[in-house]
Amino acid sequence: MNLRSKDLLGLKDLAAEEIEYILDTAKTMKYIITSNSKRTPHLQGKSIVTLFYENSTRTRLSFELASKYMSSSSANISSSGSSVAKGESLIDTGKTIDMMGTDVIVIRHPQSGAPHLLAGNVNASVINAGDGMNEHPTQALLDMFTMREKKGALKGLKVAILGDIYHSRVARSNIWGLTKMGAEVSLAGPATLLPPEIERTGAKVFSTIHEAMIDADVVMSLRLQLERQKKALFPTVREYSRFFGLDDNRLQLAKKDALIMHPGPVNRGVELTSSVADNDSSVINEQVTNGVAVRMALLYLLTRRGTHEAAN
Repeated sequence: MNLRSKDLLGLKDLAAEEIEYILDTAKTMKYIITSNSKRTPHLQGKSIVTLFYENSTRTRLSFELASKYMSSSSANISSSGSSVAKGESLIDTGKTIDMMGTDVIVIRHPQSGAPHLLAGNVNASVINAGDGMNEHPTQALLDMFTMREKKGALKGLKVAILGDIYHSRVARSNIWGLTKMGAEVSLAGPATLLPPEIERTGAKVFSTIHEAMIDADVVMSLRLQLERQKKALFPTVREYSRFFGLDDNRLQLAKKDALIMHPGPVNRGVELTSSVADNDSSVINEQVTNGVAVRMALLYLLTRRGTHEAAN
């Protein structure tokens, strides 16, 4: 089996079979990460470039480690340290990188759709590492990998996603991916932080986190993205935490063996308390490890296609 497209731009257009294929491949890659020798020849002779127009710790580092673990040549570019700061367009930057023999470009960009624009103008495979308020497919894939690893399967799981849904590309990708895999997704957040007509995605929307969390197998709290808010969408951070923050009492609404997840970085005391973040049921740190495995899988699968024939 091969992925249909030369690019990984989002989960909205990815088939359930492709998601399963990526997660199965990531399972093999995790054996490499947890072994004493984290070096394989899977990407020997391949070149990977990370092109980040936004700050990142986990996503960027995990892609860079993934490429290094598999013996590729890798380089990273930030907008502030490149010709982008001189006014160069995204397409021109992409074509420059492409003409240097790059096999995969990993891009994070504040504008929704930027990876799609880039993918249509380069021969290299393009991986979306987060575009505006659209999608963050690799984060959702690592989330699903973690759920499947802990729960055995995704089908039939009830996943509660709480908080700033409106600004969260992580939430969007998880909704697309989880519903395709047969999970039930429940959303809860302030009315001002819920996208209009979000129900059309197949997710269930609740006005309180209590309703969303009842009997949940997984509880995912999202980061409050103040930097994307152009106006006040709730009175205060303290009030947000009071009504939508995850604490020990609210956690009891979910199943006893419910997983606690967060895409990071965590604002302790806002989205969730430290006691919840450090709970035995928390897999927040394991999500980081699994992120490397998933990104290794994607780099491997996209570079083994042999030819870069766009299928989108």
